[in-house]
Amino acid sequence: MVSIRNAHNDLIHDAVLDYYGKRLATASSDKTIKIFEIDGENQKLVDTLKKHEGPVWQVSWAHPKFGVILASASYDGKVLIWREENRHWNNIHQHAVHKASVNSISWAPQEYGALLLCASSDGFISVVEFKDEGKYDHIIVSAHSFGVNAVSWAPPSVSGSLVQSSGQQQTQESRRFVSGGSDNSVKIWKFDPASNTYVVETTLTGHTDWVRDVAWSPSVLSKSYIASASQDKTVIIWTQEGDGPWTMKLLRSEKFPDVVWRVSWSLSGNVLAVSGGDNKVTLWKENLKGEWESAGVIDE
Repeated sequence: MVSIRNAHNDLIHDAVLDYYGKRLATASSDKTIKIFEIDGENQKLVDTLKKHEGPVWQVSWAHPKFGVILASASYDGKVLIWREENRHWNNIHQHAVHKASVNSISWAPQEYGALLLCASSDGFISVVEFKDEGKYDHIIVSAHSFGVNAVSWAPPSVSGSLVQSSGQQQTQESRRFVSGGSDNSVKIWKFDPASNTYVVETTLTGHTDWVRDVAWSPSVLSKSYIASASQDKTVIIWTQEGDGPWTMKLLRSEKFPDVVWRVSWSLSGNVLAVSGGDNKVTLWKENLKGEWESAGVIDE
């Protein structure tokens, strides 16, 4: 277990390991991102990235096939793209289309290409596509009134079934993601090639307060799973079998002790971690009867 003390001068909002678990990026209210190299139980600070003008809420690593690339989202309304070259980090792009805090970012599965999903308090979601020779393009859609708090890509699939890509990039039609907003709703989006934009496929209602986080399970099984965490102190598991309707189930019958801030699936997609205002992380797993049961508690 690696412990890094006094890393920032203010609150740390996110800490993410890269694909190989060799680098750690941390984001803080001190407006900086710090990059650490991890070697067993040892860690070394290698760079501090300083171009944001407000608290940095989230960081996200791109798939290594695109290079050593990190995205960061901030209260300043900007998403910055950083790339490591010759052990030095450079800011290679600023995505500044949003008019309020950018709360959540997520790189797409590498099968979709170099796509970055961004959610903002201005109520809009943008999807940035990075192309060859430094070119880029973006799509922006009006998503949730009062603001978008979280976004998460679906695994590479079409209508719940695995796409056979035959070594080629997944078709555009297979791109789907989920968003959660301050309008208390969860929305599922799909790409529409005819209009070259993302359209709402389904709107899921069940929360009674802001949806703080959403997470689409990365596993490609007969079922699709989405977890949503809310200010209403509940977590809902949304399930879809094949092309059928989405169904909802409360993760636990009673409410959590405090606001639920984050939900995160294991890489295998069968264990869900939940963190909230009570400073605890609880783990959950679905049993053979389809019920969700506790798989452990981590006190912080």
